Amino acid sequence: MAPSVDEEDDYMSMAIPEPAPALSNTETSVQRRARKKREAEARAHQPSKAELAYQAESKRDEALNAALPTTSKGFQMMAKLGFKAGSALGKEGNEHARTEPLGVVVKEGRAGVGMEGERKRKFREEVGKEDGGNKKRETEGEFRERQGREREEKRKEGMCWGAMKILEGFETGEDGGVVDGHDGKGGEVEKKMSRPTKQINVLWRGLARDRQQKERERRMRYDLHQSLSRNAAYDDPDEDQEDRQAWGDEEEEVEEEDLELEGFNALEPAERLKRMVEYLREKWRYCFWCKFQYPDEEMEGCPGFTEDEHG
Repeated sequence: MAPSVDEEDDYMSMAIPEPAPALSNTETSVQRRARKKREAEARAHQPSKAELAYQAESKRDEALNAALPTTSKGFQMMAKLGFKAGSALGKEGNEHARTEPLGVVVKEGRAGVGMEGERKRKFREEVGKEDGGNKKRETEGEFRERQGREREEKRKEGMCWGAMKILEGFETGEDGGVVDGHDGKGGEVEKKMSRPTKQINVLWRGLARDRQQKERERRMRYDLHQSLSRNAAYDDPDEDQEDRQAWGDEEEEVEEEDLELEGFNALEPAERLKRMVEYLREKWRYCFWCKFQYPDEEMEGCPGFTEDEHG
């Protein structure tokens, strides 16, 4: 049977549904390439030492802060002995018993176990003073002031050694201010020779004593090596007095204590330097600060006696 007119579809009035909108989470090809690129870079990234150390420290702290899991072998063994989570070990009724394990203090660095305590002790001795059992700490200003004084004393000490070398040069005729073996006043300059140190001017006697001590130690080290192959019965007619002392054939003279030198060295470096500078000016007309020997006693052109006057 043929369909009626009413039953025929009206294509002109048929509503066409709109296409469903694309989901917001749909990934485009450009986004997919960018995502894969980021994932590849993340897989290829090699963590630095600092990152690895931070990761290890984080895992360690997380493990130390976590409670003992009930699935661990240690917890199960304690549970068989009557332990319950949250209770303390030991005798029941002990109110001072620990309910938490001792904390773990991780030691940093490669120093020994007692090294940190030694450092703290030295630091306390450096910045603190004990006064009747009470520790008095230095303020920042006091610490800086003390450091400045120590640096100034060390500088003055070095200048004292320089002044002693200049004095030695003048009094032994080895300084540039001495001409033709005579001093500026026309007198003969004493030649440098071996003599007892007590006869040397106390202002530069310490330099001579120090040099003699170093030479004595050097000779002793050398002769110690040489004596290993020496026959005790051998007698060398060409040996001098120092050689016989070195080989032990003659006793070496020991210098007596020099109280005058000890008293001079006990002075502050600034006072010792002042005395040497004054002696150089009076005896040799030499200004330690100008580094110049003047031709007359007036020393015309020298700004003054002190370092500050020389700028």
